[in-house]
Amino acid sequence: MTEEQKMLAGEPYSSRDPELIEQYHLSRALLKEFHALDSRDLARRTRVLGKLFRHLGDGAWLEAPFACEYGRYISIGRNTFVNVNCVFADNNFITIGDDTLIGPAVQIYTAGHPLLPEERASPPGSASPYVTTGKPVSIGNQCWIGGGAIILPGVTIGDGCTIGAGSVVTKSIPSRSVAAGNPCRILKTLP
Repeated sequence: MTEEQKMLAGEPYSSRDPELIEQYHLSRALLKEFHALDSRDLARRTRVLGKLFRHLGDGAWLEAPFACEYGRYISIGRNTFVNVNCVFADNNFITIGDDTLIGPAVQIYTAGHPLLPEERASPPGSASPYVTTGKPVSIGNQCWIGGGAIILPGVTIGDGCTIGAGSVVTKSIPSRSVAAGNPCRILKTLP
């Protein structure tokens, strides 16, 4: 099993694997190109983001600056808007549906590390100095993720949800929920 396959299977993997490092460098080059483009040059922006992401839906719009690990594990749906200063740590799949609004400074994390400090460091001689795993994150269609929200590994946010600004989403949220807080909890369910 390759390190990429381990990563996507949620198993411990080496983040310093040469193939993953090459993907990382490709991501950095595409992000640099994206950030240098004029905001009016929609065709080139779309072309660069299309190379970066696994999927970019028609009419999707990303504001710069934007940061991600690899990009190739991110799918963004049709007419979805991602505001400035978002960070998508895609050490596993991040899937965002259609017609979704992602506020400024939203952070989506898929990577995790062992809680016990003695388990966090890799054994001597390992390629990576620490142990990393990844769990996918999924956000449905027609969601609104408020500015500064943090979404943790393994979370699914159902269709039609609103997540309050500054929330820390530690558990999955069912469709048509309004949720907020740290930790994020359901405040009401929409009809």
